[in-house]
Amino acid sequence: MLQISFIREHQEKIINALAKKNFDAKTIVNEVVSLDEKRRSNQVELDNTLAESNKLSASIGEMMKNGEKSKAEILKVKTTLLKEKSKELNEKANELALELQNKLYLLPNLPADIVPIGKTPEENENIFEEGEIPKLHEAALPHWDLVKKYDIIDFELGNKITGAGFPVYKGKGARLQRALISYFLDKNTEAGYTEYQVPHLVNEASGYGTGQLPDKEGQMYHVGLDDLYLIPTAEVPVTNIFRDVILNENELPVKCTGYSPCFRREAGSYGAHVRGLNRLHQFDKVEIVRIEHPDHSYEALNGMVEHVKNIMRELKLPYRILRLCGGDMSFASALTYDFEVFSTAQDRWLEISSVSNFETFQANRLKLRFKGKDGKTQLAHTLNGSSLALPRVLAAIIENYQTADGIQIPEVLRPYCGFDYIN
Repeated sequence: MLQISFIREHQEKIINALAKKNFDAKTIVNEVVSLDEKRRSNQVELDNTLAESNKLSASIGEMMKNGEKSKAEILKVKTTLLKEKSKELNEKANELALELQNKLYLLPNLPADIVPIGKTPEENENIFEEGEIPKLHEAALPHWDLVKKYDIIDFELGNKITGAGFPVYKGKGARLQRALISYFLDKNTEAGYTEYQVPHLVNEASGYGTGQLPDKEGQMYHVGLDDLYLIPTAEVPVTNIFRDVILNENELPVKCTGYSPCFRREAGSYGAHVRGLNRLHQFDKVEIVRIEHPDHSYEALNGMVEHVKNIMRELKLPYRILRLCGGDMSFASALTYDFEVFSTAQDRWLEISSVSNFETFQANRLKLRFKGKDGKTQLAHTLNGSSLALPRVLAAIIENYQTADGIQIPEVLRPYCGFDYIN
């Protein structure tokens, strides 16, 4: 959430910056500034009313001591009226504060200066590419056929139990899935991230804290009876660990990792590009989250990108990195790098990770601050990244490592799997 003081002082800058995200902010910015002026004016009137009431109350006490009861009674009537007025002003203050908060929730984060201008994914910048695209045998198949051939993932069974987009992993498919989770977590903890196991449902405050609400409300599964949300990513509960927390500067950076299933409605997603593991309603993901000093957050972002690069190199999968254009960025992000793996059997790139810096946007919602060496508190920067999302990584391994005799297991995963081949 943008800070109200920043909005007051930089209205045109915000409107122009958010145009890069293909967002027309003029109306909301004007409404925010107007509401803030009303709120501050109301607060001044409330403070003056309370001060006058307190002053009269002190005078009444003196008059009663001096036997000036009739004068005191006149002032009592005035204080009664002032108390009623202050009550009304206080209620108005609460109404204005809530209305202002709800308006602020509608403004996206500002994109960083290096974010490219663009409206569609086709306008993202390809900034890095690495890995050799394998040449497959003539009878090569896409993963949705391979998993059926080797009986390792059952989409029809998942559809029977729950519905489309909820696959069942079987035998070596389940073990390979578990191996990837363990491998990702080990890589993250070796890099200094502390592992967390977090709830898979969160309350509304947590959704608002990281920016999923109100922006992504229609894409989240909501348990109405208990007013809880199934998490779309471990980022939500992990980052909310630090909601309403004041850290000391010497505690920074904070580095967390966690595995969780992720739940997304994916409303409006149709077509061949969502087939098989390409897009699911439930999938597994290992996440990394960092709380950083504002002076070091972009250095940390680069470090996260290098960390994911190293994982892709060890898996020996061809990948590329995109710097997202304004129109393809998330609501809360200031800068995002997407990792995509090349699926040889599908002949297309598949997104497998987003690594983002949110600067103070989430921290302001979370009231996540740190106390500097000078004793003053300020908002921290938050970052997160997929390290990694499993379905498309798994799809790429199954497709790119296929041979005429079966599916090879990447060398780095063999100790985790306990087998070298699926056949």
